[in-house]
Amino acid sequence: MVVRTTGPLGRRRLARAADRRFGVRLFGAVAVAALAAVPFGLLLVLVEGRWHPLRVMDAGGARRLHGTALAHPAWTSTLRFLSDWVWDPATLRTVVALLTVWLLRRRAWRLAAWAAATAVASALTGLLVKTVVERARPSLPDPVAQAPGFSFPSGHAMTATTSFAVLLLVLLPLVPRGGPRILCWCVSVLSVLGVGFTRIALGVHWFSDVVGGWLLGLAVVASTTWAFEAWRADSGRGRSTMAEGLEPELNEDAPER
Repeated sequence: MVVRTTGPLGRRRLARAADRRFGVRLFGAVAVAALAAVPFGLLLVLVEGRWHPLRVMDAGGARRLHGTALAHPAWTSTLRFLSDWVWDPATLRTVVALLTVWLLRRRAWRLAAWAAATAVASALTGLLVKTVVERARPSLPDPVAQAPGFSFPSGHAMTATTSFAVLLLVLLPLVPRGGPRILCWCVSVLSVLGVGFTRIALGVHWFSDVVGGWLLGLAVVASTTWAFEAWRADSGRGRSTMAEGLEPELNEDAPER
């Protein structure tokens, strides 16, 4: 018996089958996200092995930036405001949560699932790695800031990476081409880099902690994005590009119909 894939009934069957495969792939991607980044794995080995050149680089950068922070209190206060409020993980996760609710209201179910899964995977994976590695935070004289918990990877850096990636990949279809999209990319990249800088300058993370957070965040986004792109292919939609966002149809009335 040959099952037709044309017509409304055939398209619905194709969509249901694609949805099932999308769910399996999405949860599978979340499970392997921490293992997907080879650069992160190499950095983790160096951190765990206390590789001397890496320790020298971390310590040297911490001392220099700590001296600058002590010498410029106003500058330090600005960094603390950015780190503790504007780029705080709670702030960024709240923004992603609100975005997810908005996507549900627009009936972009699968895009909402991707955004939520990416945020949750980021939080859980970062917490797991911190617990396993148990790296101590920098201990500096006259500290200008304090942070609880372990140091590697930087939760701020990882959350910023995944959160701004989610915002970009979801909202780009709604942004006019050209200058506005370039501006969105610039703001996102500078924000992610700025988060890392504030954590090192405030003396609560080593440089390698921040790099580890960036790499692990990229691994999570890459894994969940692969699952979403696989769903688009299975459902008969063309693959999207980074420049167009994950779902170019988002500006339509029913983007996932």
